[in-house]
Amino acid sequence: MTDLILASASPRRAEILQQIGVAFQIAPADIDETPMSQELPIDYVQRMAQEKAQHVIDSVADSSTAVLGADTSVVLGCKIYGKPKNQEEAIAMLADLSGKTHQVLTAVAMGNNQRCVLKLSATDVKFRKLDPKECLDYWKTGEPSGKAGGYAIQGLGAVFVEKISGSFSGVVGLPIEQTSQLLQTFKVPIWGTVHKK
Repeated sequence: MTDLILASASPRRAEILQQIGVAFQIAPADIDETPMSQELPIDYVQRMAQEKAQHVIDSVADSSTAVLGADTSVVLGCKIYGKPKNQEEAIAMLADLSGKTHQVLTAVAMGNNQRCVLKLSATDVKFRKLDPKECLDYWKTGEPSGKAGGYAIQGLGAVFVEKISGSFSGVVGLPIEQTSQLLQTFKVPIWGTVHKK
């Protein structure tokens, strides 16, 4: 029996858990991720993280196992920038973020059949001024597809970033500080997959 189920298909979240030596299984949560009317970004990411975790808690046989759900949104003002649907949308997103400081919110929910605990990470990311041609060239790399805000800070999109204030891993998709606190709360071992030589 595993100590943790990751309610996400994100390779980046899986890599971060592997980085800190956590053993886990993957069971993606298939839920409706549409924001509610007038829903604030901070409320949206927290609701999504909780709903993802709860969806998997409700569907697993051994519901005493801890389940981790997470959601990341790129926010400018009160606008949520999700995953771009096409080239036009991706380039428009990058044009909006160009030369400005946006916020990346990542909520992490961990729970089982007894309780669910939520933590939030907020990170400010400043982009330098972007040229329309480089935005198009970036789209052609294939990286923006499937990334909130149309960029990956841990990948090729790092060249756009002038300054970051907060959690780098939170921007990637799973803030290590908040996640490790939740792992300790639910007695899920960190460094468990690391063996001394």
